[in-house]
Amino acid sequence: MANFDGARVLALESRRATELAALITTYGGRPLLAPALREVPLESNTAALEFASALIRGEFDITIFLTGAGTRALVSAIEHAYPRSTFAAALARTKVVARGPKPLAALRELQVPVWVSAPEPNTWRELLAAIDAKGGNAPAGARVAVQEYGVENHDLLEALAARGARVTRVPVYRWALPENLGPLKDAVAALAEDEVDIVLFTTGVQLVHLWHMAGQMHCEDRLRRALDRTVIASIGPTTSEELRRHGLAPDFVPSHPKMGVLVRRSRSNQGTCCGRSGNAKGNRPATVLHAFRYL
Repeated sequence: MANFDGARVLALESRRATELAALITTYGGRPLLAPALREVPLESNTAALEFASALIRGEFDITIFLTGAGTRALVSAIEHAYPRSTFAAALARTKVVARGPKPLAALRELQVPVWVSAPEPNTWRELLAAIDAKGGNAPAGARVAVQEYGVENHDLLEALAARGARVTRVPVYRWALPENLGPLKDAVAALAEDEVDIVLFTTGVQLVHLWHMAGQMHCEDRLRRALDRTVIASIGPTTSEELRRHGLAPDFVPSHPKMGVLVRRSRSNQGTCCGRSGNAKGNRPATVLHAFRYL
């Protein structure tokens, strides 16, 4: 069975870091764990409550849900003020859009019919294309609510506005740095010292926080050079977009960024990794993920 062949694999996953470390070990890698973020519920649920009130008054035409966790958190944030059945009935009077299978599952728990579900790879682009295909110029003039998940999706909001939609953001929680910064600092230092062969990014916020920590340690340039030498695996187009915003390109992106515990196989690659040349990746064997799914 092909494996990591002893490669040092940095994982920035927080929720299920232990399981990911076990998979890396099973496939012959040496895991370095550095949880890069934590979910923090918003101290004030004013935006969620205002959204629910406006929804019940019939002031939205389209409601867009981007994450399963965010959908459930939104329901929890408002159910002390509005019964779940009342909220679900109000949602059902709108055109409900799910970005992918996770929000779709959460909406099914509410027994809310879904008008559009974005196909893989479930980015804002597929979401907009699905809306366009379903409803023609539906966003034009429509009152659209967008459930957010820690950070704004500027591209989605701007694209909706460009189509003539009147957009209301509904933030539910935000991302914060982990309370224990030690492992993240150690990860920056390990990268800078060329002690990491592969780094796995499962969300773009991990890169943002890694870069922030490098700034605190006054070694952003060393981090950039290190990442140029390191094999980068990115799960999902939105994560890859964040990498590119930082001037980086992923070496590997799995074809199905979905829930599931899977590290299918890995392969050793002599010479240039994934077509990149002119950096240290081309000067030594590199082990890269052939396919993996988010835990």
